[in-house]
Amino acid sequence: MPLAILHHPDFQADLSPGHRFPMGKYGLIARFLTEDGLVGPGEFIVPEPIEFDQAARAHDAEYVRQVFTASVDGRIAREIGFDISPAVAMRARLSSGASLLAGRIALERGIATSTAGGSHHARRAQGAGFCVFNDVGIAAANLLAAGDAKRILVLDCDVHQGDGTADIFHGEDRVATVSIHSEKNYPVRKVASDLDVGLPDDIGDEAYLEIVEDTLPKALSFGKPDLVYYNAGVDPHENDRLGRLALSDEGLAQRDRTVIAFFRAHKVPVVCVQGGGYSSDAAQAARRHTIIHHVAAEFA
Repeated sequence: MPLAILHHPDFQADLSPGHRFPMGKYGLIARFLTEDGLVGPGEFIVPEPIEFDQAARAHDAEYVRQVFTASVDGRIAREIGFDISPAVAMRARLSSGASLLAGRIALERGIATSTAGGSHHARRAQGAGFCVFNDVGIAAANLLAAGDAKRILVLDCDVHQGDGTADIFHGEDRVATVSIHSEKNYPVRKVASDLDVGLPDDIGDEAYLEIVEDTLPKALSFGKPDLVYYNAGVDPHENDRLGRLALSDEGLAQRDRTVIAFFRAHKVPVVCVQGGGYSSDAAQAARRHTIIHHVAAEFA
């Protein structure tokens, strides 16, 4: 069976020219995956946007209302890093819908990927750090509420610590949060995950991969999950504008292969979301983001 890849054209919304967030990468990811032959024309699984009550399972209802009506408080918008237009609000809803649907598909097939997702700085009360809604937080909360899963693990390998996800699931025993990240990077004030592994700058492939391999069994010590959400951010890359861990393309691919192989060997389904990747050249960031899909296809 081919890899289930979720994509929607409206994952991409217009931002001001030259914005630091490379929004154009989302359409390019889909184009590259099609050109690579990983998915045929019309074969992407197209998600629906999440509804208000679904978002409110992970976020404060007043903040959800602000996003849905594109009337987010200016202070919060500044913390997010851009204004929340109707298109940006819909993008957040669609990205969350994709992570939720990918979870349901992975529970059936064993693995699924999204060309968006991984907005892990959005906390319960508000968004931050280019993240409007915490798509993984919303997806996990809804899968638990529906009884589709009883225990979920969020493994975050973005270069930045998953503070928003940790905030949303603080005190929630059914969700374990594990973050492997650059210790000196954003956010300055971190929110404790169930397990945080902060790394020094310029660690490189070999030492990084050793730490990933050492952390994976520890992630299972919280109890075997029914599903893993894997944030496969490519911002640990040596050429990323915001990353500091100095990984190569090959290092990212081996990281992804190590993570997926570990959980599939333990019969745990995996959802892979994009996470961060920052470059002044959107195509360069998009090409790095295709790595996770190619690796995931090996396990479909």
